[in-house]
Amino acid sequence: MGCPLDNVFQLGAGSGLMCRGNKVESVAKTMSAVLGSKNKPFTVKMRAGVKTDKYIAHDLIKLCRDSGVSAVTLHGRTREQRYTKTANWDYIGDCVRIATPMSLFGNGDVLSWEEYAEKKSRSDVSGVMIGRGALMKPWIFQEIKEERNIDMTSSQRMEVIQRYCNYGLDHWGSDYQGVETTRRFLLEWLSFLYRYIPVGILEKPPQRINERPPKYFGRDEMETLLASPNAADWVKLSEMFLGPVPDSFIFLPKHKANSWS
Repeated sequence: MGCPLDNVFQLGAGSGLMCRGNKVESVAKTMSAVLGSKNKPFTVKMRAGVKTDKYIAHDLIKLCRDSGVSAVTLHGRTREQRYTKTANWDYIGDCVRIATPMSLFGNGDVLSWEEYAEKKSRSDVSGVMIGRGALMKPWIFQEIKEERNIDMTSSQRMEVIQRYCNYGLDHWGSDYQGVETTRRFLLEWLSFLYRYIPVGILEKPPQRINERPPKYFGRDEMETLLASPNAADWVKLSEMFLGPVPDSFIFLPKHKANSWS
């Protein structure tokens, strides 16, 4: 119950399901019973609400708890807020107490091990789900485990991209269709990855997820290219790993935001 996209919401799916309490209860009870009979957990993810100024997740969390749901993950924003406001971790903390004894995980605005530790301690959640932070900085989990900021060089980041492409080709195949499917997913990922600012050039670490830094030059040409907000440069990066794009190729990021050109 997290997707805020209009075409999903208008069908009553995604975050639109939050407006259908009876349906949520029916699904929660049925799926909890079916999966419980096989010793499998049934979990739910939701936003804080739909309207900007009205939180309703606490009511649905009670419903989930009483319907046998194993755990809930709560994104601390409403649908209308999308990503324009900071996640409300105080509200997440309130919902932790409502959810007891069911586990509740928090989600929103974690891009460093410091933020992970602070938000987990402040809200007393069972755990933290990381979304955009992992897309922008896939090594965030290593940072959390080791409790340190890792200054990735451009060559190390290129190795991460190479590994991603290898996974794609292994999964979809190395024929034309497999290459272009891998490219499409790679380009969507690059529309997040470019927003990472290397620790070594940050003025005030750690980087905050909603910060939009001015254009900067990296410590080498490749680091500057990796920081480009221009979709044409993302296509250029894809060609380094997957070869030339087909004639008349056009890429438009799926998640339109002020983070791309």
